[in-house]
Amino acid sequence: MADAKISLNDIYIRNEIRPGDLGYVIHRHGKVYGDEYGYGVSFETYVGAGMHEFYQNFDPEKDRAWICEHNDNIIGFILLMHRENNAAQLRYFYLEEKYRGIGLGKKLMELFMEFLRRAGYQSAYLWTTHELSAAATLYKRHGFVLTESRESTAFGKKLREQRYDLTI
Repeated sequence: MADAKISLNDIYIRNEIRPGDLGYVIHRHGKVYGDEYGYGVSFETYVGAGMHEFYQNFDPEKDRAWICEHNDNIIGFILLMHRENNAAQLRYFYLEEKYRGIGLGKKLMELFMEFLRRAGYQSAYLWTTHELSAAATLYKRHGFVLTESRESTAFGKKLREQRYDLTI
């Protein structure tokens, strides 16, 4: 739960990707999702491969990362990655536990949606799992609709991967 002393105004959100950022976010995904949901190392390697793909194909007109910092520490992250057919993919959304509940997730989704529209995308999608219900609620509030659900063991445990789509 959020620390009562931390407010949204204390968080700095930047778009510039600096050396160490992507590796740190990969590490935190592995640690946070491992601790909170029991995901295995395969999840961390999945995030690593996706981050590599994002950076390899990075186009500042089409792609964007939002890196959240508090006291010079990364405490949250989300990215928008361009895909075929004028679509965008939302990926690697995470917040450290003590920064949840202060409106940061909502703020990041608003920034994502603003860039999505400004860049002229016609649609967006994301993949998540059935365990991330708070995130799914946030996605639905922004117009994303569950379009696919499938059983999986990709992250070292049995779960349901879910795809959400948004048409602009």
